[in-house]
Amino acid sequence: MRHEKAGRLLELARLLASTAEGLTLDEMAQRLGVGGRTVERMRDAVRDVFPQLEEVDDPPTRRFRIPSGLDGLFQAPTAEELAALQAAAELLANQGAHNRAGALKSLEQKVLSATRAAARRRLAPDLEALLQAETIAVQAGPRPFEDEVVLSTVREAVKAMSALRFRYAGGATPGRVREVTPFGILFGRSNYLVAQEDEAAGPRNWRLDRILAVEVLDRPAVRPQGFSLQDYADESFGIFHDDVEDVVLRITPAGADEALRWRFHANQSVEPQADGGVLVRFRASGMLELAWHLFTWGDKVRVVAPQVLHDTLMAQIELALRTHASASVAPDP
Repeated sequence: MRHEKAGRLLELARLLASTAEGLTLDEMAQRLGVGGRTVERMRDAVRDVFPQLEEVDDPPTRRFRIPSGLDGLFQAPTAEELAALQAAAELLANQGAHNRAGALKSLEQKVLSATRAAARRRLAPDLEALLQAETIAVQAGPRPFEDEVVLSTVREAVKAMSALRFRYAGGATPGRVREVTPFGILFGRSNYLVAQEDEAAGPRNWRLDRILAVEVLDRPAVRPQGFSLQDYADESFGIFHDDVEDVVLRITPAGADEALRWRFHANQSVEPQADGGVLVRFRASGMLELAWHLFTWGDKVRVVAPQVLHDTLMAQIELALRTHASASVAPDP
């Protein structure tokens, strides 16, 4: 059997061992990027090597899984995987996300402790070379707030599908006690709890650094059926949620190459123009954050729509001009 085919079969075996409910043939084919006939042959080959492969009836189809997992012989990590894990932990630590960085460090230790000594010795030189040759450029920006008590309490409520109570030091009435249904957490430049206080008003964002005296209530709180935190996040350009707008940006020919490599939004479409420029279209809320971002494009972008984005951008430009037009820079001593 060719090396590439053996690698693909091992990849499928790992997929089947990493899922509790199992995968359908269609799901296997989608994950591996192969056709239906190919994935059937691969499943049969995996069954020959791993006879513990189970079939689970899930009408109108069937699911497949390896419930007992794979032996450590098949699970040795690569130097590239360990370097990526360490880099992710370092990035989170540099951003101030020490709890999540610690979780990745703990995962790294568990992976290494489960790896056979001979494999660890083989990995060590390559891993050391990669760690010395790669680093992360720390960008300026706010450090996200991650309090261990707040994060663990919110996660406990989400897992138990229970309501949360906390005192919120923000909003129109700072210090007011809130009782909410937690939906999840948005991690970014600032971290937010997504939760619903009033069913009629829908979900809103609560800054984690303003949540005080948080506790899980002995009261069920289930988020609406069909709600997707990812879909909710994708509605906005950044964190702020307001009216959803149809955004059209025209990128000049000078910025076209950069725009083709840039993702403004998860659901964007990009249309090359005859003059070498690019039109970018997407639907999103958060026009203020989008206006802030457009500053970084200088004269390479023009707002075609909506009017509210154009007006927001102009207001921010005028604010910056008023602030700096009459100010003088003190000379160096």
